[in-house]
Amino acid sequence: MATGIIGTGSFLPPTIIDNNELAKMVKTDDEWIREHTGIVERHIATDETTSYMATEAAFAAIENAGIDPKEIDLIILATLSPERATPSMSCIVQDKIGAVNATCFDLNAACSGFVYALQTADAYITAGLAKTALIIGSETLSKMVDWKDRSTCILFADGAGAAIVTEREQGILSSVTRSDGSKGMSLKCKERSTRNFLNKKTEDKHYIQMIGPDIFKFAVRKVPACIDLLLQRANMSKEDVTYFVLHQANARIVASVSNKMEIPIEKFPMNIEHCGNTSSASIPILLDEMNRSAMLKPGDKLVLCGFGGGLTWGAQLLEWSMPTPEITDDEESEEAHEAENEMQDTEE
Repeated sequence: MATGIIGTGSFLPPTIIDNNELAKMVKTDDEWIREHTGIVERHIATDETTSYMATEAAFAAIENAGIDPKEIDLIILATLSPERATPSMSCIVQDKIGAVNATCFDLNAACSGFVYALQTADAYITAGLAKTALIIGSETLSKMVDWKDRSTCILFADGAGAAIVTEREQGILSSVTRSDGSKGMSLKCKERSTRNFLNKKTEDKHYIQMIGPDIFKFAVRKVPACIDLLLQRANMSKEDVTYFVLHQANARIVASVSNKMEIPIEKFPMNIEHCGNTSSASIPILLDEMNRSAMLKPGDKLVLCGFGGGLTWGAQLLEWSMPTPEITDDEESEEAHEAENEMQDTEE
């Protein structure tokens, strides 16, 4: 038996900011952003909070799995952008969805958060401490971004993705997580400093800061090595993998990993064009898109790989067990229309 995914869900705020809008706020343009990141537009929260988006994604995953929320006995929510220090985002989600039997906690591993959370849930289920877990990645990064800093404001966005996991015949085959705190300051965001009646300071205003070239080199070096180790542990080759579902940090990073590992880029699905970098939410959002668009079929081998702040990185190799959903005529027409629009955008 293995820990397998039985349902996926996601939520993106309805407000969309494209590159031309950003060009009004910071010195950049659509062509430069597309060339350097692959991003065309991103979803930005207005009234939506991290816990609200997480709850919406959770409801979608529960419906997709066809389970009662009372069956969930573990909720792990990965985030670096909660709206509260306490209660935890996972406890708020528990209350909203009615998962009254769940143990809840949050986890911060930045952009690796979802794969860290999935590994943790797998450990709980394997040890017999839980049967059904809800794993969520949810981020409101727009509140942490300096919208005058071109190196970060063009990248980060908001959203949430979720998955329901339980014991199955098919599921996680191998898992790897790693960290390197000595390089952590390459991607940082400071919290409030000590400020009380003994140490009177003015209110701190801190934003995400990133040394882009360092993060790029880190990702291109560590991701292939991590995937190689993952496959070695499972006694499988890269040719056995159907899709490599990477954290959507930057299209150039994904392309560089594809090139370095000599794996066709077609095996690396991407949605960064319309979602931007949503940190811990990016993998489950992309996974939900793949699931609902009937890209996946039972027996497919997937590699999920996250990398980012900490520095952290990690991956899972899993065998997909969910049945391929049927696509209705309306959905097929909508997908064809979207594909036509994408082709027109490419031609332009």
